[in-house]
Amino acid sequence: MTSHADLIVHGGPIATLNPEKPWAEALAIRDGKVLSVGNLQEIQNAHQGANTVLHDLGGKTLMPGLHDAHNHHQIAGKASLMEVEFLPTASLNEIMATISEYASTLSSDAWVVGGSWGSTLIAELAKPSTKSRLDDAAGGRPVLLVDDSHHNKWANSAALALAGITAETPDPIDGTIMRYEGTSEPTGVLFETAGLIVERVMNELTPMTPQLWAATSERGIEILHTYGVTAFQDAGVSLDLLQALKQLDDSGKLKAWVVSCMMANNMIFDADPIGDGLVWQGEKFRTEHHRPDFIKIFLDGIPPTHTACFLEPYLPTDAHGAHHHGETSLSADELSSWLLRAAEKGIGAKIHCTGDGSVRLVLDAAQLVRDAGYTTPLHIAHGQFVAEADIPRMAQLDVTAEISPTLWFPGVIFEAIKIVLGPERAAKMQPNRSILDAGGVVIGGSDWPVVPLPNPWLGIEGLVTRSDPDGVFPGSLWPEQALTLDEAIAAYTTASSQALGLSEITGSLETGKSADFIVLNQNPWKVPVTDLADTRADETWFAGECVFRR
Repeated sequence: MTSHADLIVHGGPIATLNPEKPWAEALAIRDGKVLSVGNLQEIQNAHQGANTVLHDLGGKTLMPGLHDAHNHHQIAGKASLMEVEFLPTASLNEIMATISEYASTLSSDAWVVGGSWGSTLIAELAKPSTKSRLDDAAGGRPVLLVDDSHHNKWANSAALALAGITAETPDPIDGTIMRYEGTSEPTGVLFETAGLIVERVMNELTPMTPQLWAATSERGIEILHTYGVTAFQDAGVSLDLLQALKQLDDSGKLKAWVVSCMMANNMIFDADPIGDGLVWQGEKFRTEHHRPDFIKIFLDGIPPTHTACFLEPYLPTDAHGAHHHGETSLSADELSSWLLRAAEKGIGAKIHCTGDGSVRLVLDAAQLVRDAGYTTPLHIAHGQFVAEADIPRMAQLDVTAEISPTLWFPGVIFEAIKIVLGPERAAKMQPNRSILDAGGVVIGGSDWPVVPLPNPWLGIEGLVTRSDPDGVFPGSLWPEQALTLDEAIAAYTTASSQALGLSEITGSLETGKSADFIVLNQNPWKVPVTDLADTRADETWFAGECVFRR
């Protein structure tokens, strides 16, 4: 058999992230896999043939493709193709202007869908005049907008009417219909599962076809390529998305490693089936590039709406009193049952936790899973707050901290959390240094489109500096918890590939692994840490194919 390469990449520093051979001069690729990494002359002598393509980096740095350990790529792809978009920092006036301009391009009966509005706007949205302004901006069209966490929705009068939400409508389980003060009339703000009442009606009136599911998934992956992402975990897939991913891979269009999390329960997505009707079906949708290897559990909500579960109470409010801790969506027995049943079938679990109370419940359940002899992966998603006593337990129980650093460095969500917890408690977010020092594992996810951009370099700089890379929000957040650059990069490459079950395939550039790599506009190891977020992928390659070129 010939050992000639299809492609030899050279002419710039190559960071392999293989500790035994961290840097190389050249990379040889054949049939989408790494054939050899090392000295240029040796690689040319051994692997250059008449049809080998030579690709000169022109001095640019090459490294493995990045991983995003938590996103909702199809939802983001749909937003890019089909929805109105604005930043969580937008003011109410800016949102109204954006809605008005966007609605004017739609038919009179179309829905205005998109987001995301900032959590800090909740008080303004509770005013009667705000719903009237939204009605006027949309020209009478129904409106459904998501917040910066994607847990909560904001609907106008037309949307509420279509969904049958009135002053008499009771709050659903695990959800709240926000009412005007002193009355029972809905404001249009719908917390957690309450938003699903409107979303289900909207989806019935404007259904997605299988072709649209595939197209929006493909669009989401195209956007990820522009940020150098070649592997990701979708943190909440439905049966429709499982089918779309299989359809894409069967037709040769799935250009990323995808690890999906099938929803065991549901607080924010309109999906049917969920739970037992969904999570045991994953195997038939497995393909070369798609691995349905996790379940997803929503164990609590988010702090700004008092739905995250904490060990200590929130700041006192008239609505919640002085002893409100928040609640988990599942009991300890229910959570343990899910984790044990999944582990028995070799399926891992990603558990959404934003309060330290829910984190502790997961660790207690993880103890039962490990005591039963199961080694399946367990990820705590977000894990913004972890009690000091629980930090060593994460390593002891092999529970991965899957964090979303672009959610916590000083910004809109952090400001909203300060309102409900107070500045001192809010500042003790993401104890990443402590988790690593205790022997734990930290991996990075964007939670895109909860954050507007799935840019890992924003997260990497935030992990290192504990400051806002954009400089919009001043100060730093618990700087003692900063990571080194190598640790931060590992959170988006080698550590992530290990946690997602992809380490034999990708995450580093080694012989036999998939040729997934990116060519950067700057060498991140050679620039000031405050410039890390300026790093860009000029080229993204997946399995030896260039899938993006700037």
